[in-house]
Amino acid sequence: MARIDPTYAMVGVPWRRTPGRERLDLMKASDTLATLAVLSILVLASACGKKEDPAWSGYIEGDYVYVASPLAGALQTLAVRRGESVAKGAALFALESESERAAQDEAAARLALAQAQAADTSKGKRVDEIAVVSAQLAQARAQSRLADAELARQQRLRAQGFVSAAAVDDARAASEQARAHVSELTAAQRVANLPARTDERAAAEAGAQAAQEALRQTEWRTGQKQQKAPADARVADTFFRVGEWVQAGQPVVSLLPPGNVKARFFVPEGEIASIVMGQNVSLTCDGCGGAVPARIDFVATQAEYTPPVIYSNSQRSRLVFMVEARPDPKDGQRLRPGQPIDVRRAASAASDARS
Repeated sequence: MARIDPTYAMVGVPWRRTPGRERLDLMKASDTLATLAVLSILVLASACGKKEDPAWSGYIEGDYVYVASPLAGALQTLAVRRGESVAKGAALFALESESERAAQDEAAARLALAQAQAADTSKGKRVDEIAVVSAQLAQARAQSRLADAELARQQRLRAQGFVSAAAVDDARAASEQARAHVSELTAAQRVANLPARTDERAAAEAGAQAAQEALRQTEWRTGQKQQKAPADARVADTFFRVGEWVQAGQPVVSLLPPGNVKARFFVPEGEIASIVMGQNVSLTCDGCGGAVPARIDFVATQAEYTPPVIYSNSQRSRLVFMVEARPDPKDGQRLRPGQPIDVRRAASAASDARS
């Protein structure tokens, strides 16, 4: 019975100790081993070809909005807490504003005064004052008629020789004086119905406008003591407690709107040429619940982690360029600043890069 060597049995080739066939069996076994090795290499190469593109490392960054008042004051109300979400227009905090409210009331009173004075310049005298002038005019007209009648009588008497020429001259002077008085009171009545002069009215209106602007300033100052959320956002932090003094321009609350979340990652020097503004990328992270699409909106113009002095072939591989990409605001709510991420080209961009 022929003996089978176990080594060759593993590859399916029996080896028998028969004369003339020993060399042939050894050659067949060698060919089979070579075939298996080639197949293994092809399988490994095929598997490696299906691997996804390598990812760039990065992290999530936030552009925070620091809300402050341009005026100083004690913190009277803090309406938000760290970590909660606020809607646009929601109250954030209020500073003590007693002085500003008093100044606003004063400015409102001054405006009312200036407006009343401006309105008064557009009117004539009061009705009773005009009535007095009208009565005086009627009296002057009656006196003028009497003086005219007296002058006529004196002229007739002079013609008959009963009075002297001086008496006629006195009567004529009295008549002219009465007519002048009538003209005076007629003009006074007309003036009593007129408004103030044009320049005087313009000055009064300018004063009222200045008072209006002063009131607007005080209203603005009062409003700045009470700050509201400029957009839908998450409260990142609060920096003061109620009762503490807040300096002018010092932030009290920091906000992070969803649209202010961005991905910051680093691309090696050898791949930066394939990165362009507006390119789509895909962000992945632990607990994100799937890839987050984003669009590149910044590519650094200078490299980071630069080796000193000389760029050899081995050193320049250490150069990286910072790139930033922004997801949609609705996707930004899934990301947190400081969160590590992996960034890959979007499917279409990856296929274009390979081609």
